[in-house]
Amino acid sequence: MAGLAACLDLPASAYATAVPPLWHWLLFLDPVPSHALGNDGHRAQGGLVPRDPNLPARMWAGGRLRFLGELVIGQTVSRKTSVASVTERQGRSGALRFVTLLHRIRHEAGVVIEEEQDLVFRAPPAARAAAAFAAPPAAAGAVVDSIVPDAKLLFRFSALTFNAHRIHYDLAYATEIEHYPGLVVHGPLQAILLAGHLQRAAPGARLQRFDFRAESPAFAGQKLQLEAWPKPERPGEWHLQTRNPDGAICVRATAETDR
Repeated sequence: MAGLAACLDLPASAYATAVPPLWHWLLFLDPVPSHALGNDGHRAQGGLVPRDPNLPARMWAGGRLRFLGELVIGQTVSRKTSVASVTERQGRSGALRFVTLLHRIRHEAGVVIEEEQDLVFRAPPAARAAAAFAAPPAAAGAVVDSIVPDAKLLFRFSALTFNAHRIHYDLAYATEIEHYPGLVVHGPLQAILLAGHLQRAAPGARLQRFDFRAESPAFAGQKLQLEAWPKPERPGEWHLQTRNPDGAICVRATAETDR
């Protein structure tokens, strides 16, 4: 927790009473030996979801989380993970495999977090698709902030989550092999930033549900705008999104708080 607080320039008080929402992603890391990594930095073989050589590219596309209680520093917690579903589809770039994992995190009082994690497996594209179109502006009265994620932040977040995917820290690989214009900002990092933005927009409210999905990539060195606004017809529900300098939405989320 201290490491992520340092990454995000937050004081120790940010996690003094409870683990902030989504920071549990620093727990239960998969310590894959170096010899078992593929060229992209992901596990090459084995694991709960074995990799298909025909669909080597993997992306964490989004998820749905329910917060049933709080995680507190010093608690002993456990996680049970199962494969909830596997579906095959045909996309514009070829075959796609969607895998949903179900995580249940518990401590001595019972389950505290239920999470569905969506993974997508596909063949690596020969070239990247055109940039996404600019989205309509946020609703009137939206709470807006911004951050410029740099290579240092991406590297430290990769280290904290034991994520060796090279698109986040190896510029040559990201541009020459994966055909991105720069280092890619982690989708989970953007989700964590949005959850923190919501805490500032609704101080004192407790997050009960958080659903998110990645829509287009964000890149290091570019301003990332954080936007949040409540649903007027549903008290306690919020729209959240990150937006790149071209106006395209990178990660979109909805959240529900207790007030």
